[in-house]
Amino acid sequence: MQIITEPGQMQVIAEKLRLNRQLIAVVMTMGALHEGHLSLIKLARQSAGTVILTIFVNPMQFAPTEELHRYPRPFEQDVALARSAGVDYLFAPEVSSIYPDHFQTTLQCGALGEHFEGKLRPGHFNGVATVVSKLFNITKPHRAIFGEKDAQQLAIISQLVTDLNMEVTIVPAPIVREENGLAVSSRNIYLSSDERNKAGILYQGLCHAEKRMAGDERNLQTIAREVEEIISSTPGCRTDYVNFVDAISFELAETAEKGKEYRLLVAAICGSTRLIDNLRIRA
Repeated sequence: MQIITEPGQMQVIAEKLRLNRQLIAVVMTMGALHEGHLSLIKLARQSAGTVILTIFVNPMQFAPTEELHRYPRPFEQDVALARSAGVDYLFAPEVSSIYPDHFQTTLQCGALGEHFEGKLRPGHFNGVATVVSKLFNITKPHRAIFGEKDAQQLAIISQLVTDLNMEVTIVPAPIVREENGLAVSSRNIYLSSDERNKAGILYQGLCHAEKRMAGDERNLQTIAREVEEIISSTPGCRTDYVNFVDAISFELAETAEKGKEYRLLVAAICGSTRLIDNLRIRA
């Protein structure tokens, strides 16, 4: 595995790979690799001859109230995991090489980035879209693997690729879960053992919704309220939002149509840690 820190060097390597007809898959992360990231790398390994992993803690997607300096950065551990997972190139640039002096061009996500996470974290998805676009230009992938846990981010990046006519295929990857159903996330390290156990209630709420829809309940607002009650009744847990959206358009949905797919989005705080999860459900 080769570690690259300079964008120009990474671009040259990627261009040579393309000229040699090598299929490139990229996995973009902020480091602190876990089983979820490793599942993305595995999928990339299966879908392309060359795998590029990016590690970049993007300051542009952190709000002023969020503690950027607290984000975990176990780089040596990440290198070892990436190497054992079969990564070919690890691109880990400095902030100054991605956002040099006088940098001023950013992307706006529009309506997709204004709700749910975007409403609670203004500007977050503009920062995501900007850095993803830059990393696409630097790594020149044919395919990009993104996890379904960050469902809104996945929808925004898919729209970005469509809107800007980017020649990248976005490959969604299933959520990896712990034994109690908790979605694997870098944020889970902030949970105490007790909080980690209680946080499994998010997945229980999602499963409750799936059962209710399988039982022909069509009022999605009713189901969302039930899920909210299930999570909020757990000591130490409270919800930020529980909403159904159309699985394709990501627009809010209130009544289910038979045969149509929806995604139930959940954001909750367990202890002092904010968690997100979701489940795609067919009515």
